[in-house]
Amino acid sequence: MGNTLDTIYKNQSHIYKYFLYLVTLCLIVFFFPKGGQFKYEFQKGKPWQYDNLYAPFDFSIKKSEQEITQERNSIAAKQADYYDYNERIVEQVRQAYSANFGPAFPDDLYPGNEKVLLDTVGRSILNTIYSRGILKNDGNAGKGGSIYIIRGNEAAQIQRSKLYRMSEVDEVVDSVLAARGMEQLQKPFQQLFFDILEPNVIHNPELSNKELQAELAKISYTRGTVDEGKLIIAKGEVVEAENLNILQSLRDEYESELWTENNYYFILFGYFILVALVLMMLLLFIKKYRPDIYDNNKKVTFIFFNILVMVFVTTLVVKYDETYVFVVPLCILPLILKTFFDARLGLFVHVLTVLILGFVVPNSFEYIFLQIIAGIVTILTVSELYKRANLFISVGQITLIYIIGYFAFHVIQEGTIDTIYWYTFAYFLLNGMITLFAQPLIYVYEKIFGMVSDVSLLELSDTNAKLLKELSNKAPGTFHHSLQVANLAEAAANEIGANAMLVRVGALYHDIGKMNNPTYFTENQVTNVNPHNDLPAKESARIIINHVIEGIEIARRNKVPDRVIDFIRTHHGTTLVFYFYKKQQDKEDFVEEKDFRYPGPIPFSKETAILMMADSVEAASKSLKNPSYRVIDEFVDKIINGQMQANQFHNANITFKEIETVKKVLKQKLTNIYHLRVEYPE
Repeated sequence: MGNTLDTIYKNQSHIYKYFLYLVTLCLIVFFFPKGGQFKYEFQKGKPWQYDNLYAPFDFSIKKSEQEITQERNSIAAKQADYYDYNERIVEQVRQAYSANFGPAFPDDLYPGNEKVLLDTVGRSILNTIYSRGILKNDGNAGKGGSIYIIRGNEAAQIQRSKLYRMSEVDEVVDSVLAARGMEQLQKPFQQLFFDILEPNVIHNPELSNKELQAELAKISYTRGTVDEGKLIIAKGEVVEAENLNILQSLRDEYESELWTENNYYFILFGYFILVALVLMMLLLFIKKYRPDIYDNNKKVTFIFFNILVMVFVTTLVVKYDETYVFVVPLCILPLILKTFFDARLGLFVHVLTVLILGFVVPNSFEYIFLQIIAGIVTILTVSELYKRANLFISVGQITLIYIIGYFAFHVIQEGTIDTIYWYTFAYFLLNGMITLFAQPLIYVYEKIFGMVSDVSLLELSDTNAKLLKELSNKAPGTFHHSLQVANLAEAAANEIGANAMLVRVGALYHDIGKMNNPTYFTENQVTNVNPHNDLPAKESARIIINHVIEGIEIARRNKVPDRVIDFIRTHHGTTLVFYFYKKQQDKEDFVEEKDFRYPGPIPFSKETAILMMADSVEAASKSLKNPSYRVIDEFVDKIINGQMQANQFHNANITFKEIETVKKVLKQKLTNIYHLRVEYPE
C-alpha cells in the first residue's frame, strides 16, 4: 500500500495530465452533435471525385431552403385575412342616427310627411352602407383580393373591394340621393353620417395568423423520392443544382439513419479515437518542443480549457443556427496563446482545434480553410498588445481575410456574385467586434491562472510601481544599476528577437533582494566604510548570495508573477562569489565551493540568459579605469566567455550566434555609456 502511494505521489503530475486528457476527450465528444458522419465530401461547382454513387436505400429529396421560402411567401400572399363584422357598432350607429336626425333636419324646415320621407331615405342609406360594412383602416385596407367576414358563427368570403371605407361614405350618400332626385340634401346628410358612422369590419389577427399557420403546416418539405440502386452522380460529374440537392438529402438521411441505438456506441467510439489522436498530438508536441510548459500543469490546463471553450461555443451555435457559425471568434484562441506563450504553440493549438470542429460544422472544408488562414494572419499580425491600436489593426486584417476568403469560395461555387449572401459579411464584422474582447479576457485569465501578458509587464515596468519605488528609496545605487541593466538587456533582446518587454521587467526586479541589506553592496555605499571589512569572507558571501533568496521572498509577498521571479532566481545561475572565494582561499588551503556558490538554477530561456550577461557586464564595468574600445571589447568577451565555460547557458535555448550578437550590443552600449571618442594622433 505504501509503495503504491509513493508511486502515485511521484507521478502525480503525469496522472493529472492523463486525467485532464480523458476529461477533455469525454467533454468534446459529449458536445458533438448526435449524428453520424457522411463519408463523402462534396462542394457545389466541384467535380465528384469518387466512384459512381448509387442510392444505398430509398430516400426522399428535400426541398431547398429557397424553395420552401418561396412556397411560404406564396401561401402568405394568397391567404385571405379574417375580419369580424361587429353588430354592436351597427346598433350604436342606428341609435346615434335616431338621436341626431331631428337636429339635422328641424321641423320648421322639413314638416310632416316630408321629414318622414327624409328619415326613410336616411335609414335606407344606413342599411345600404352596413349591408356590406365599413372596413376599419388596419394597414391591409389598400390590399386587393378576397377576405373572410365572420358574422355570428359563419364566415363568408367577399372581395375586399366590396367593403366601404370611411372616405367612400359621401359617394354612397350622393348616389342614393341622386337616384331619388334629392341632390339639394347632400350637405346635411353628409354631415349627419360623418358624425355618426363608425367602421364595423375589424381585422382579426389571431384567427388570420392561426389559419395561415395551418396552411403553412401543410407544406411538404420533400419533392419526389430516389429508389434504392438508382445512379445519383457519376465520377467526374460536376456537383450542381439538382444533384447537389439530392446529395444533401442523402447525407441528411444517412446521418439520421446512422445514429440509431444499434450504431450509437460504434459512432461514439469512432469520435473518441479521432479526437484522442488530435489531443495526443497536442500533448506530444508540448512535451517535445515546450517541455517547460508540459511540466507546468497549470499551463497545460489553461491550453486544454481554451480548446474546450471554443468547441463548446461553436457546437452550441451550430445547434442553435449553423448560419451563425462564423460569428464565433475562433481567432481569440491563437491570439491568447501567443500572448501567454509563443506564436508556434498558438498556431499549432488553433489548427488542431479547427480540425476537431471540422466534425461539427457544415461545409467543413470551407470552414477549416478560412479558420486556418485567419489563424495564420492572427499569429503574423498580433504583437505588442499593450499598444492599444495594434489589436484593432490586427482584428481589421483578420476580418478582411474572412470576407475575401468567403467571397472567393462563393464565386468558385456559384460562378456569380448575384446570389451572394451579403449579410454573411455582417457576421464576419460581428466576429471581429467580439474578438476585441480578447483584452479583458486576457486580464481575466491572468487573475484566474496566474499568467503574465505584455500589458501586465508594461504595468510592472513603471518605475513608480510600489516595489520599484521602495527599491529606489532604500537602495538607490541598486535601482540605478537595474535601470542600466534593463536598457542593456532590452537592446540585446530586440536584436536577437527575444521578448524585450519581459527582459526589461526582469532586469528591473532582479536585484530587489538587496533592499534588506543595501549597504553591503558597493553601488549603495556612499562612504568609504565597507561593512564587509569587519566580516569573515564566508559571512560576506552568505549575505551576497542571500539577496537572491530574499528577492524571491519579497517578490512573492508583493504578488510579482512567476515569470518575473524566474529572473531573480537565475540571474547569477550557479556562479561563484569570486571575490570572497579568493579572499577565503588566501586564508585557508581548502575552501568549500558550495559556501560561495549561488544556488541557481542556471538560465533556462533566451531572456534569462540575456539578463545574466547584461547584469554581469554592467556591474563589472564599474571597475574599468580607463575604458577604450579595445578594453571594452576584451572585457565583455572575458565575462561572457567565462559564463559559457561555467556551463551557465546549457539550459537556455540560445545559440552561439545569438550570444555573439548580444556581446556586440553590450559593447556598443558600453561605448555609448562611457562616451568614447576616436583617439586622434597628437
